Amino acid sequence: MDSQKIINTKKHLVIAFFAIAITMLCTWNVMAQEATKAGSITITVNIDNCKNDDGHVLLGLHTAETFMKGPGVKNAKVTIENGKTTATFTNVLPGTYAIMALHDMNDNNRMDFDVNGMPQEHYGLSGNEMSFGPPQFVDAKFEAKEENLHFDIRF
Repeated sequence: MDSQKIINTKKHLVIAFFAIAITMLCTWNVMAQEATKAGSITITVNIDNCKNDDGHVLLGLHTAETFMKGPGVKNAKVTIENGKTTATFTNVLPGTYAIMALHDMNDNNRMDFDVNGMPQEHYGLSGNEMSFGPPQFVDAKFEAKEENLHFDIRF
């Protein structure tokens, strides 16, 4: 075999190797995504007692580490129609979570307070616990396991 044929054969082998490697990588990526989705659930949240249709409802799916400290592990901003709204969190992995919801009537993306520290906007939690003082993770927590979940949060 002359050297040109050997070089061409090596080129074809290298190209074939990379084609197979890319195909395997793409297949592995799709399988990994499907495995993640297979182990995840959907959480649907309904709120049917918004005071008005002004602004949006901001929702956060929180772990103990994110609760009352900023954005959740998943977040949603939904519109209100006739005092009602629905939000959906998809691809939620098993774990312990709590949901916080805020009716952000003036669309400033935060809770507004009176000078005495009382909230000016309505809020609710997945446990529907409304006590005096700041919300507590323990009052709102729930376990996400294998089945989809549905919550009706009250303001």
